[in-house]
Amino acid sequence: MVEVIDVFSSQRRHPSGFVHQLEVCHVERWGLAVECPTPDAPDHAAEITWLLPDLGLRLTRYRPRSRHSRPGPSTLTAVRIERETRSWTTTDLLLGLEVQDRGRARITHAAEFATAVATGALRLSEADYALHTVHRTLDEITRHRDLNQWLAHRGIFDIW
Repeated sequence: MVEVIDVFSSQRRHPSGFVHQLEVCHVERWGLAVECPTPDAPDHAAEITWLLPDLGLRLTRYRPRSRHSRPGPSTLTAVRIERETRSWTTTDLLLGLEVQDRGRARITHAAEFATAVATGALRLSEADYALHTVHRTLDEITRHRDLNQWLAHRGIFDIW
């Protein structure tokens, strides 16, 4: 799945042609921060995403509608990111991590990833990159026991 984020118009285009208007879209020294409302989601008010090109990751969480709800886990997905002046293009490599509070992490979407590799939908070089990226990240998050501490270790001092 390929998504294109137009930084100037603050829009995200999905492969289906659907366009989301972003409430937040700004380039940071570590990557790109975006936020978009999720009006059709019953439990979530917004999706918050950071693209981390140097790490090959997309970091996502959903802000709950209710202030009293506990936030769900964050997800880190291996992606290929191409940056241009006007737009950022991400290609989802289908393998990722789900990180709970207190840094407990688990690998997600392994079955989808395996199917994509087996059918040739994902090239072997992309699959190797995704595996390396996810396992490196899992190891680092496990050692740091907290997503914000891991981000700080990687030189990203903004609070997630």
